[in-house]
Amino acid sequence: MENDKTKVLLAEDDRNLGNILRTYLEAKGYATKLFINGQEASDAFSKEPFDFCIVDVMMPVKDGFSLAKDIRKVDAQIPILFLTAKSLEEDKLKGFQSGGDDYLTKPFSMEELIARMEAILRRTVHPTSSGGKKGVFEIGRFNFDYNHQLLTIAGVEQKLTSKEAELLKLLSEHVNQVVDRSFALNRIWQNDSYFNARSMDVYVAKLRKYLKEDTSVELINVHGIGFKLVTNTEG
Repeated sequence: MENDKTKVLLAEDDRNLGNILRTYLEAKGYATKLFINGQEASDAFSKEPFDFCIVDVMMPVKDGFSLAKDIRKVDAQIPILFLTAKSLEEDKLKGFQSGGDDYLTKPFSMEELIARMEAILRRTVHPTSSGGKKGVFEIGRFNFDYNHQLLTIAGVEQKLTSKEAELLKLLSEHVNQVVDRSFALNRIWQNDSYFNARSMDVYVAKLRKYLKEDTSVELINVHGIGFKLVTNTEG
C-alpha cells in the first residue's frame, strides 16, 4: 500500500490527541487533515476527496455516528475507523450499523492504529499492475471487481446485481470472519425486517452457487449468527 497516496480525514475533538495523531500519521506517509467536530468534518468531506476516515465517536455539534452516516451518503465504500472511550458491545454494534469498518477503544497505541488502518486498506485495496485499485478483491482464484460488479475466474466473468455485489463486498471485507446477519441487513438493506432477511438468504444462495467454481472458497451459514466467507488461500 502506498501511504503517500492515502488522504486521511481525522475527526477528533481533543485537540492535543488530534494533533498527536495527525503528526504521527503524516510521519508515516498519510496526508492527514484534522477537524475538531463532526460538522466541520462532514462539510469538508462533501467538498474534497479522502481515502480513509478516522472518526471519534463523542464529538460536539455532530457525533461520530452521525458523521459516518453523512460520509456514507457521499461515498459508500470509503473505510471508516471509529475511535471511542467506550467499549460496550452495543456501542460497537451501533458503530458498525452506522457504516464503520472497525473500532478502536481508547487508550490505544499508535502502532495499533496503523495496524488497524493497514488491515482495513488491505481488505479494500489489492495490488494491480497499475499500483492498486479500490474495490478489487482476490477470493481464492476469483477476482471480484466491486466497482464493475464482476466476479471472474479463469477468464470467465459473472455479472452481479447491485445487491449481490454489495453483499459479496461486505463478506470479502471480513473474509474468514463471521458477518452478523443483522449487521449485514442494516448495512445493505437499511433494516433487518423479516422480508429483507428472506431476500438476503436468496442472494447468499446465488453467491454460493457462483463461488462453487473454486473448491478452496466456501460461503457458510453460522447458525443463529450469520455468514462466513471462508478461503483456504491467502488472497
